[in-house]
Amino acid sequence: MLKRQWLDFGKIYLISLVVVVGILIGFYAFNIPYPTKPNNFDYDGNLDMRFRYPLFLMLGFLFISIVASSYFSLLGQKSRAILELMTPASVFEKFLGGIFYTTILSFLSYLILFYITDLAFVKYINSHLTEFEIDRNGKSTISAVESIASQIFNDAGYRVSIRTFYAIPFLTASIFLLGSVYFDRFHYIKTAVSVMLFVSVGVYIITKFSELITRGMLSNNRVNDKENFLFTFLLLTIALSLIVWVITYVRLKEKEV
Repeated sequence: MLKRQWLDFGKIYLISLVVVVGILIGFYAFNIPYPTKPNNFDYDGNLDMRFRYPLFLMLGFLFISIVASSYFSLLGQKSRAILELMTPASVFEKFLGGIFYTTILSFLSYLILFYITDLAFVKYINSHLTEFEIDRNGKSTISAVESIASQIFNDAGYRVSIRTFYAIPFLTASIFLLGSVYFDRFHYIKTAVSVMLFVSVGVYIITKFSELITRGMLSNNRVNDKENFLFTFLLLTIALSLIVWVITYVRLKEKEV
């Protein structure tokens, strides 16, 4: 069953990987510090590599969402949907295959590609540290650049914050996987528009609810309130992912019928 699914999905997946690698290399090559480039340092006097974080988040979202949105897209094409429905596997097996390809395989491959690209450019920069001029903050030496993985896991603040968003890739993949089953045409656009509408309404409701329950609270409770909010956010994203996957399974079963 996985081999059969790969025949249609593999092409889109591999093309998406090539595009991701091209974007990563191009973006890094344009934004990394160079000895001949002005303004190489951030406000701490270190070589400026802050572009990596928005790149990691935005490109990761696009890659995972596009891959997930294309997985069951053949069900919207009557001529090819018959071949998909005749695959000798149960609905549950097809559903698990979708989760494997769009969530586990896609997310892991993106992490590996990003890490390898980042590490290669970091090695290049660190091998040319002596060519950079000393920064204007009076530092006598230039600190070596850390890979994005080392920087995140060596910083306690980053480690605590990133745990909150562990389930975001799974939620993203689950929503766009549902869109690939639910919509017959323009899966990605329709799903993206639906997500924006629901997120806007959700943010408004959460903001108003937070203002209501925190009104009149003492300021020394803000740290605990933040920790509780982050933990609640993690549980909420996990619960939403599971709910969306259940809906996707039910919708896929209805399509088969």
